[in-house]
Amino acid sequence: MGPILIFAHASRLTLLHAEKRKRAKPRNPAALRNRASKSHSLSEIHGQTKATSTFPLLCSQNLKLRLHRLLLHQLQHHHHHQPTPCPKICATVSFSPSKRKVVSTQFPSTTPKKPKLSPHTHNPIPLPKLPGPSNITQTSSKKYTPLEQQVVDLKNKYPDVLLMIEVGYKYRFFGEDAEIAAKVLGIYAHEDHNFMTASIPTFRLNVHVRRLVSAGYKVGVVKQTETAAIKAHGPSRLGPFGRGLSALYTKATLEAAEDVGGGEEGCGGESNYLVCVVDNDIISKNDDDFDVRIGVVAVEISTGDVIYGEFNDGFLRSGLEAVVLSLSPAELLLGQPLSKQTEKLLLTYAGPASNVRVERASRDCFSGGGALAEVMSLYENMGEENLANNDKESIDVGEKGNHSSTIEGIMNMPDLAVQALALTIHHLKQFGFERILCLGASFRSLSSSTEMTLSANALQQLEVLRNNSNGSESGSLLHIMNHTLTIYGSRLLRRWVTHPLCDRNLISARLDVVSEIAESMGSYKTSEIVGGLDENSDVTIVEPEFYYILSSVLTYLGKSPDIQRGITRIFHRTATPSEFIAVIQAILYAGKQLQRLHIGEEYNEKALSKTVHSVLLKKMILIASSATVVGKAAKLLSSLNKEAADQGDLPNLLIISNGQFAEVARARKAVQLAKEELDSLISLYRKQLGMRNLEFMSVSGTTHLIELPIDLKVPLNWVKINSTNKKIRYHPPEVLTALDKLALANEELAVVCRAAWDSFLRGFAEYYSDFQAAVQSLATLDCLHSLAILSRNKNYVRPVFVDDNEPVQIHVCSGRHPVLDTILQDNFVPNDTNLHADREHCQIVTGPNMGGKSCYIRQVALIAIMAQVGSFVPASSAELHVLNGIHTRMGASDSIQQGRSTFLEELSEASHILHNCTSQSLVIIDELGRGTSTHDGVAIAYATLHHLLEQKCIVLFVTHYPKIADIKNEFPGSVGAYHVSYLTSHNVMETTNGKSNQEDVTYLYKLVPGVSERSFGFKVAQLAQLPSSCITRANVMAAKLEAEVSSRVGNIKGKKQLLEIPSGQEQGAQENMLLLPDNCCAKRLEGPEEELSSAFQEFFLNLKFATLDDNPARSFQLLKHARSIAKELLIR
Repeated sequence: MGPILIFAHASRLTLLHAEKRKRAKPRNPAALRNRASKSHSLSEIHGQTKATSTFPLLCSQNLKLRLHRLLLHQLQHHHHHQPTPCPKICATVSFSPSKRKVVSTQFPSTTPKKPKLSPHTHNPIPLPKLPGPSNITQTSSKKYTPLEQQVVDLKNKYPDVLLMIEVGYKYRFFGEDAEIAAKVLGIYAHEDHNFMTASIPTFRLNVHVRRLVSAGYKVGVVKQTETAAIKAHGPSRLGPFGRGLSALYTKATLEAAEDVGGGEEGCGGESNYLVCVVDNDIISKNDDDFDVRIGVVAVEISTGDVIYGEFNDGFLRSGLEAVVLSLSPAELLLGQPLSKQTEKLLLTYAGPASNVRVERASRDCFSGGGALAEVMSLYENMGEENLANNDKESIDVGEKGNHSSTIEGIMNMPDLAVQALALTIHHLKQFGFERILCLGASFRSLSSSTEMTLSANALQQLEVLRNNSNGSESGSLLHIMNHTLTIYGSRLLRRWVTHPLCDRNLISARLDVVSEIAESMGSYKTSEIVGGLDENSDVTIVEPEFYYILSSVLTYLGKSPDIQRGITRIFHRTATPSEFIAVIQAILYAGKQLQRLHIGEEYNEKALSKTVHSVLLKKMILIASSATVVGKAAKLLSSLNKEAADQGDLPNLLIISNGQFAEVARARKAVQLAKEELDSLISLYRKQLGMRNLEFMSVSGTTHLIELPIDLKVPLNWVKINSTNKKIRYHPPEVLTALDKLALANEELAVVCRAAWDSFLRGFAEYYSDFQAAVQSLATLDCLHSLAILSRNKNYVRPVFVDDNEPVQIHVCSGRHPVLDTILQDNFVPNDTNLHADREHCQIVTGPNMGGKSCYIRQVALIAIMAQVGSFVPASSAELHVLNGIHTRMGASDSIQQGRSTFLEELSEASHILHNCTSQSLVIIDELGRGTSTHDGVAIAYATLHHLLEQKCIVLFVTHYPKIADIKNEFPGSVGAYHVSYLTSHNVMETTNGKSNQEDVTYLYKLVPGVSERSFGFKVAQLAQLPSSCITRANVMAAKLEAEVSSRVGNIKGKKQLLEIPSGQEQGAQENMLLLPDNCCAKRLEGPEEELSSAFQEFFLNLKFATLDDNPARSFQLLKHARSIAKELLIR
């Protein structure tokens, strides 16, 4: 087909297109109204604000221009080259971007080329001239569409936010935001007008927001603030849709946020703390080597948990590291200015692999008491807001007391903690979550006299939260202990494990509950018959037993949503109606079920109350099943329509009764009147058309249609909507007006219902503290039930704690490592531990490599942690004293980013232990001093152990230096030397160089008294598969070194034998030497040779006594004797 035919064919297509437009049926006005908002959004994209009827004209004009260019190109090609087959042009040529793309690839034109694709992401590489979102500015040379102008304004207002802008049925990204979204979400980004752009469908908002937030971005969602119906009656009918930032999301605020919070994806059940850190340098340093004072506030926005504290810290920031590791924050807020070391530690924690978001905030405005004023102003505003909301109601006295007590607690907080709290409040205001710190927060201090805070080293080296192999929870202590059924119970158990109790009474209370639940697990039946209605009745009253009710409640809660985060989302007014009903129903069900145990005061006389004996268990059940919580939950649910909530029908959600929701009632009445007015029009048309049975009909969502035969004449102002072969459907003008009025009434009803729902959620704030206490009690019951399952399944025993006034002691019979015991089961070798402050309180453990030394000391520490958590322990018996700290120094690691070598890390951990341990601390140290030379390592390890023994700590000290065991001579009765036992056997094996003597080692893993002189490092070298030549050469070198050391030891022993004299004769010999005259030695030297030996012995004794004697005169006299003997020996 030649060029002329191409032109003729294209002209024919243009004519056909125009003819088709002439014959087109009129569009459905109702459908046009329904699609108004979406079509208007499309017109914003292309910069069109006029009627869309000009679009066909533009299509035909542009099509003619394009075809003209193609014709010129083909004519030139035909003139210079041989005729070749032209690409076939189909009859589906249109003005779509996809077709334009195909044509431009086959026929080059003068239009700009598409940008190159990145070889890594396969996304277009942005052109340098395109403005990014961070530097978008209004310039005279750029002409923006209405939508793009909104993007420019929004990006200038929120420069650090990744914006998702609602446009029609999609959320769109622009500029650099589009490139980021393309990379993280795996979607396509392309150039459109002045920006790169990418988009996602609206129904996938939840998924994509979570993915962006998990990658560490702050995400903002921009929604249309008006609907088509409201806009049509507003002043800006011809302008673009109004848009505004509706929500901000980060990792710390995601679970509490609207639209995307409360789901199971993303962050899941883990805590997402926002941790704010500030610090000040310490001007007057003391002997504790603290150089900075740090203030910390951590907020879990989705649960209302607030932790604050202030403490001194050293150069290595070990205290701050322990706080960060125990909280595992999702977001860090750094109060500037911040010291270099503090910022370095926090940025190292929030490395690229962690996806922890870091934000900085200046605290210069808080100088001179500004921080406290900021906090107090927020509390005053919240108080005024509560008064305004309850202007005609009496405010609860208890609520006033809680508010005043909270303010009093804020006044007593340390200065730096107040500064951190003020920064946190200022940060949360942009998300709208600052109310949680005023009305719904549960404040608690970092340090407590009833809890032990495990150090960062202890958490890592004991593998309390995560294993050291791959960093997952599997194989950790928490993983073994966690048998909780609810997400909030799992979060609480994590806190229990990282903060064991230090109060003997509290530990015993938990152990009592665990014992009671464990006993009821083994003997409970489904129900128990407690009596009949009367003597002749066949019906009996069946009363369920305690464990049946408890397990059924926890099982139901495990299948329900996260009610702890749910009530906080209700408090933040971000919960959906269906979520509200699910959360409150779960709390109501749990309360009603637990009420069947009759533990209240009014039931104390009943026999069933005796089935629960533990005081703590009774208290938790009473709080979770209190009549206040159950009554308020039932009242809240009675105001909502469950079916409407499940269907997302907000206008019909609220049940109007007793004068509630008057505005909703009026709006519903207006909608009803509009519907009645619309329905009443049918009688008018019946009379007008003379059709007694005429009715309105609906087709494909278009309502109130009048269907008439095709030959029936109707007024000219009736609008034809659609038709069939025999029927035509119309909308009379009165119907169109009534439909428009009904749409406006429905929009007003939706606005009123949304405001009423928000007010309903706001009223939940006065119940929040009661519901929070009930959920906390349910979480506690779940944790105690988990510990009971652990004790029952693993055959653990209840630990016994001695009185606080008794000496510190640890007595464990057949103790086992809790994690390895689960893996190895019956193959694990148990060991006994006996430590007592007044007797042996230090064990020096030696033995071969891989013999079980580290496993033994870890198991003692883990048993102590489990016992103080309130759990049963893996042993046949355990008697312990409450410890106030567990300190560890194990393994070898460096921190190159912080400029700390392996040996510096070792000594830093040892220094932290020496500065923080007390006589009630358990200290476990594994191979201290191996990061330097042998002599330095032995000396440092010896000195460290000496210091710990002086402190009277309970110490487990693992070493490969047998010399350290000599310290027991300085502390007789306080130190015991032990080693892990083993068996050896010798085998002669043939090698290429002849026969070699191989020694096999069998590990017995049993701790026995005595020092092991050998470590069997060559066996580990064989297991590591070092080349046999290396191992042989190492054996030869080791033999030489041992021979050299043995010869030195032999010489030293010979000299010692010369100096040895019976202990009973030592004092007398010294006195006799002082009485001897100087010339007596000369007479002895004249005798036989045996007298020569005695002369040498006498010479060395004089020197020994001279160095040991504290009396200078006696020492001088002994030295004179030694000199005279030496003179005689030289003469001879």
